[in-house]
Amino acid sequence: MSKKGSREMPEMNTSSLPDLIFTILFFFMMVTTMREVTLKVKFVIPQGTELTKLEKKSAVSFIYIGPPTDQLRAQYGSGTRIQLNDRFAEPSEVMDFIYQERQSMSDQTAQVVSIKADRNTPMGKITDVKEVLRKSWALKINYSATTRN
Repeated sequence: MSKKGSREMPEMNTSSLPDLIFTILFFFMMVTTMREVTLKVKFVIPQGTELTKLEKKSAVSFIYIGPPTDQLRAQYGSGTRIQLNDRFAEPSEVMDFIYQERQSMSDQTAQVVSIKADRNTPMGKITDVKEVLRKSWALKINYSATTRN
C-alpha cells in the first residue's frame, strides 16, 4: 500500500468572516455607552433610602455641583462650582443651558433635570440652581444618590 501524490490541506472558506466581524462590531456599538461629559467637579454621591431609576435617560439633562477636581483646583480654587456639560457656569447661565437641552430633545415635555451634587455642597448653591430651574419651567428635578448599605 502506497499513497500516491501529496495530500494538501483544503483551503478554509473565509467568505463569511466579514459578516461575523461586522456583527460583532455592531453588537459592541449597541451595548457600549460613551461618556459625553468630562467631569470637572468631583463629588461624593449622597446616600438615600427611597430611590427610583430614571425611565427615559435620553430626556435627562445633568447638572454637576461640587468642588473642582485636583487638576483644576489651582486654576478655579476650591469653592463649589456648577458644571453644565463640559464647562463651568454660574447659576444665571442654567436657564440658557436648559433651553438648549430642551430644543435638542424630541419629546420636550419629558425633560428631567438630574442634579449630581457633592454631599458637602452648601444648600444655598442648590437652592440657587433650583430657583433658576423653576424660572425656566424645568420642574421635573431628580437628585442622584446611592443606596444605603
